[in-house]
Amino acid sequence: MGWSTGKRIGVATLVAGTLDILAAAGLTLYYGKRSVEQMLAGVGSGPYPPAANMGSTGAAIGLVTHYVLMAIMAAVFVFAADRIPALKRQPLLWGLLYGLATYVVMNLIVLHLRFDTPLPPSTAAIVSQLFCHIVLVGVPVALVARKG
Repeated sequence: MGWSTGKRIGVATLVAGTLDILAAAGLTLYYGKRSVEQMLAGVGSGPYPPAANMGSTGAAIGLVTHYVLMAIMAAVFVFAADRIPALKRQPLLWGLLYGLATYVVMNLIVLHLRFDTPLPPSTAAIVSQLFCHIVLVGVPVALVARKG
């Protein structure tokens, strides 16, 4: 017997969410344009604009926001995989495609509409974000989803 739907969503959220936020923190430190706290507060400012200026409280809001978004992404794939068996049979392929889809939705639609980010993004942003969404989000979520 496989894992329950809730367990798969929870595990996928924790694994992909942690990998992705660690990568975001690493990239933030690498580029040195802001602190990790500021990056997290920026995430929180998406649904709650005052978070951007709330310091560690804003960062906590951002971390919660990040995991809520990741739970939504994980749930969408897990529910789809339970209804479309091919998604479980080829998790690497579908994880790659799902990562690509999450990149498009988040970076070219959600962030652009919420923060009026410039399009097209820089090459470095495209490469780093595609890597994160495909390798750190899409594939792990797909691999966990097949446990059901």
